[in-house]
Amino acid sequence: MKNKKERYLWLLSGILLAVMTVVLFVTHRETPFMMDDLWYSTRLSDDTPITSFRDIIESQIWHYNNWGGRSMTHGILQLTLLAGEKAADVLNMLMFFLLALMICVVSGNRSLPMFLAAMSLPLGLNANWRMSMFWQAGAANYLYITVFILAYAYCYLRELPDQCGGTDAGALREDAQRRPLPGITLWIIPLGILAGWSNENMGPAVWILSLIVIVIAVKEKRKVRLWMVLGNIACLFGSVMVVIAPGNFIRSKQVPDAQYGLLWRIYLRFYSECRGALVYLFPTLLITLFVIVLLKSIGYQGKSRRNFLLLFCALLSWGAMFLSPHYPDRASFGTMILLICVILSVSGKILDRRKDLAWPMWTGMFLIWLRGMYFCVEQLSYNWGWIR
Repeated sequence: MKNKKERYLWLLSGILLAVMTVVLFVTHRETPFMMDDLWYSTRLSDDTPITSFRDIIESQIWHYNNWGGRSMTHGILQLTLLAGEKAADVLNMLMFFLLALMICVVSGNRSLPMFLAAMSLPLGLNANWRMSMFWQAGAANYLYITVFILAYAYCYLRELPDQCGGTDAGALREDAQRRPLPGITLWIIPLGILAGWSNENMGPAVWILSLIVIVIAVKEKRKVRLWMVLGNIACLFGSVMVVIAPGNFIRSKQVPDAQYGLLWRIYLRFYSECRGALVYLFPTLLITLFVIVLLKSIGYQGKSRRNFLLLFCALLSWGAMFLSPHYPDRASFGTMILLICVILSVSGKILDRRKDLAWPMWTGMFLIWLRGMYFCVEQLSYNWGWIR
């Protein structure tokens, strides 16, 4: 019966994944380049359309000095815009698949049902799914770059024994036997730069995560590999570069927040943080709390250091927005993804111990999948004139 139920679950997951893929791709096709997409299709300093990689480099130099420090994300954006709408739609789908895959890898759950969950939760729990995943500028800033952030975080998390007490013989033996990722000493540097030079809140947060892993390794007298230090330095470099961009200071003067007094600005920043937690991230936080309480209620006594670090990183990425005069809903995307990694990791531990909870939990996931599909179908209905 157990095998039969598992086959049904895999079959149902495959069907839902196929339906979701079709709906997502059609939604991408029906979402045109708009707003910032049109501006970034030019060299930025003038109305000349970009036609080459050289134009993109010149545009990002101008952008860094006059508008903002997200050179990597907006460089990726301009590359996709240069490729055209059809190619961009295909790339968006591929990056969404990669994001779901990285969520599964980081959470330690790589089955087809978990992959479906990793596809469904970022859409169904998203504070602004359209502007963070389907708007091309939003996709480059959040969907694309979060793949690199998770890949960077995974490189460090896999070096950390999951359970507390990593100084015992078993943990040290596991540390000695763990094979490093092929060529990581070389590619961790550009990956670290990409992860750090991403968003003002996510870059520093993931850098601190990698630093903590190094500190724990030193404290527990485990081997600190060369790539860990190089990657950490590269991520720090990227994080600093995105923050100190001259364009940030020029742009900040145009924000209405600068016109208010200090106390009023502090009040507005606290308001933005509360809105982020109690509006943008609230459904994700609620589910995270629920699965953690459920795990403890079934008698699980272990403490996952990897999940703790992911939660801490999510807290940092949320708290860092206090320094920003503007906290748009789409900026919660990276924080949401970190929480989803924890949700799937904890859910996997629950299902390993209580098979009888499988169908109730998968039913809840299906409802989130249904919510995500509703978002897309509603948007398509508006675009096609079915809803007036």
